[in-house]
Amino acid sequence: MYSGAKFTVVAPFVVAFLIYMWRRHHLSTFAIEEFLYNHNNLMPIRYSYSDIKKMTKNFKNKLGEGGYGSVFKGKLRSGRLVAIKMLSNPKGHGQDFINEIATIGRIHHVNVVQLVGFCFQGSKRALVYDFMANGSLDNHIFSKEETDSISCGTIFEISLGVARGIEYLHGGCCMQILHFDIKPHNILLDENFAPKVSDFGLARLCPLENSIVSLTAARGTLGYIAPELFYKNIGGVSYKADVYSFGMLLMEMASKRKNLNAVAEHSSQIYFPTWAYDKLSEGKRIEETEDIVEEDSKAIKKMLIVALWCIQLKPSDRPSMSKVIEMLEGEVHCLQLPPKPSLCLQGNQVEHAQETFHQTQSSLPSNDSLTLPR
Repeated sequence: MYSGAKFTVVAPFVVAFLIYMWRRHHLSTFAIEEFLYNHNNLMPIRYSYSDIKKMTKNFKNKLGEGGYGSVFKGKLRSGRLVAIKMLSNPKGHGQDFINEIATIGRIHHVNVVQLVGFCFQGSKRALVYDFMANGSLDNHIFSKEETDSISCGTIFEISLGVARGIEYLHGGCCMQILHFDIKPHNILLDENFAPKVSDFGLARLCPLENSIVSLTAARGTLGYIAPELFYKNIGGVSYKADVYSFGMLLMEMASKRKNLNAVAEHSSQIYFPTWAYDKLSEGKRIEETEDIVEEDSKAIKKMLIVALWCIQLKPSDRPSMSKVIEMLEGEVHCLQLPPKPSLCLQGNQVEHAQETFHQTQSSLPSNDSLTLPR
């Protein structure tokens, strides 16, 4: 008798859940198909799932994986090498998939990754990009292996290329594209170490004349998200959010270390931007090695000063990407040190960072992007 009663109570909830899941999938599929139909003239090549399987030789060579799914190496019939991202966890009724095609599918720039095509067939979703032989930037700047390390001169050229790519997104095409997820993992390097901005799943398209965008949730990766995405009182959300993320990226490129290091020897070194600012303001060198050549030392100093300008608390105090390029291309002695970064870890925040380091490391992979309620 009791088992029958339990079934009577539970069954409606199971049915309701199944209907909800079906409707969600149906709405997602309909939204994507409608978008693809309405923007057909802007679309790259659409491949079938069987095409994707042939390109990857039945998903033989996996290049990597993350919260989005997995990436496989493939080859087109022409012989062109490609990287195929299989999306296993689509968000927002396929909005991330639409974002990627809507933004990257319509632009062509030497410092933005090329979207060759896509697949949308039932539950199968894939994005086909040009293959980048040297992988992502984080594998090189954070690597402990000497073979993966790249020279200071190459890092500086990469920083300039990334800046040009972001500048193009902000004003080089018919729409303003705000990336919202600039970080080392999303900078890909070709066989010549030319950088390509990638992963437009969180991007927003808006008219060029729009200086402020409206967001219902903060988006990006912890450690690179601009403060105005959390705190509305310091300024509106605009292209300056990407400038902030680029500044945090540039800081890590110059130092070849994470900006937040909870296991640093000295507490003053836990939050690198603050430590770097103190060193620069005292006229001291940042580099730990004495054998660094003068040219490389100047390049590092220049990158750090530009980065400190980019991570200013108020968006209005940050430079545009065109100004960033001008500063990077100019002479280091012409650059002034900005005010000290306001967002720094102090006092009990340092202790908290140390205490939660291992827990955070295991529960929140640094390469996974987030959408957080505001």
